[in-house]
Amino acid sequence: MEDYIREIINFTDTSQYKPLNEIVFEGIRKAIITGRIPVGQRINEKECAERINISRTPIREALNRLEKEGLVEYIPKFGTVVKKVTTKDAIEIYQLRQALDVVATINAMNRMTAEQFDELKQLLLQTEEANKDNQNVEEVIKLFSVFNEKIYQFSDMPRLTSIVTKLREYLMRFRDISLTGEERRKKALKEHWMIYRGMYNKDEEQLRMIIKEHLSYSERFILAEMEKQQHGK
Repeated sequence: MEDYIREIINFTDTSQYKPLNEIVFEGIRKAIITGRIPVGQRINEKECAERINISRTPIREALNRLEKEGLVEYIPKFGTVVKKVTTKDAIEIYQLRQALDVVATINAMNRMTAEQFDELKQLLLQTEEANKDNQNVEEVIKLFSVFNEKIYQFSDMPRLTSIVTKLREYLMRFRDISLTGEERRKKALKEHWMIYRGMYNKDEEQLRMIIKEHLSYSERFILAEMEKQQHGK
């Protein structure tokens, strides 16, 4: 039995109060987007069903949904395999992210209370503290994610939040790599402070400029990382 099935099992919690087909879909999807199932790996429907101890129907439905989402592809006479994220995919995702982040940030800016602005400021101060001496990289990366999540939360646009969450997940396997370098984290933190100040000052033009720069830098890094992985460097 392949190790990838164990990874699927780790992400598939059948004790949840959700339909089984949804639980299985989410489990396989998360295993793929986090890189636990390698690109090109064939997902064996029968073996997955036996290991998880369920019928093959939820596995089949999950793979059909994942194929429509572009995460797997069916190859005749071989089976369903995990697709790689291409540079074209990444560029499209960042184009969408830029547009959605601008909408969410401006909406949040116009809705936020003084208490919420203070909450965002305290989060940035906490991130600065965690980033001191390059000792707590994982915590810094986590706090960067919380900052983004807070803005979407304060925007009060749940449908937009759902869309952007899925977009971020596609590049999850590359995201943390882009923030492991000390200089990149310092730059990202500086950009987060600029986003905060732009929101606080109600400066839409500055926000658009900073968000574009912030995401463009991340995009360039991730495209370079994808290129390296493609050539086995």
